[in-house]
Amino acid sequence: MSPRRRMSEQAAEAAVDQACRVLRLPTIRNQFPDLAAKAGNDQMSYLVLLAELLLADCDDRARRRSERRIKAAQFPRERSLREFDFDANPNIDSAVVGPLATCEWVKKGLRLCLIGDSGTDKSHLLIALGTEAAMAGFRVKYTLASKLAMEQVEAADEKILTKTLARYGRVDLLCIDELGSMQLDRRGAELLFQVLNEREEKNSVAIASNDSFAKAHMFRRTCARQRRDCTGSDGTSNTA
Repeated sequence: MSPRRRMSEQAAEAAVDQACRVLRLPTIRNQFPDLAAKAGNDQMSYLVLLAELLLADCDDRARRRSERRIKAAQFPRERSLREFDFDANPNIDSAVVGPLATCEWVKKGLRLCLIGDSGTDKSHLLIALGTEAAMAGFRVKYTLASKLAMEQVEAADEKILTKTLARYGRVDLLCIDELGSMQLDRRGAELLFQVLNEREEKNSVAIASNDSFAKAHMFRRTCARQRRDCTGSDGTSNTA
């Protein structure tokens, strides 16, 4: 590479701006002027300046990927563990919920059951933990149990059930809300269970239910096998 002629400061700034546009490096383009000025004041080496710029770009790309995963999960609203009121829900142990935020259970393909009466913020925890998983790099999908069952019935009628099952099978964590809160017909319940069965020992499922998983409509016969895989179950300290 032949050396370039000496540039003025103004020409160099314009060249950096144009190069960042061509290379699609918006974070470096936006932060370069301030970091370059700081480098001059602090006598920062070229190597340190370059590292600062590259790390800033990496951080911004990670943030944007996280935002895309959260959006793709289709959560109905924003919820976080920081906002959860453990004082208002004394039966929920923060010492149990906290480790779930590490998402090791998602990495291992385990299942999580959040079980409790209405008004115990199960949906808040479900969305918050799903959000943590998305932020940790996992592909997440949120859905209501009734909506999922209906979608599977429609897919079966349209002869595209295999395609629909494969789409749900690709996500690392499937969050199913309000299981048992609405009565499902036998066909809908069986197709809903088929989604769970397809994910068994492969990818994680998190379920929020108003009733014991053992009593959820149409799931009695499969309860024993499901409960063995659950991170939490009725009567344990990590249920909502």
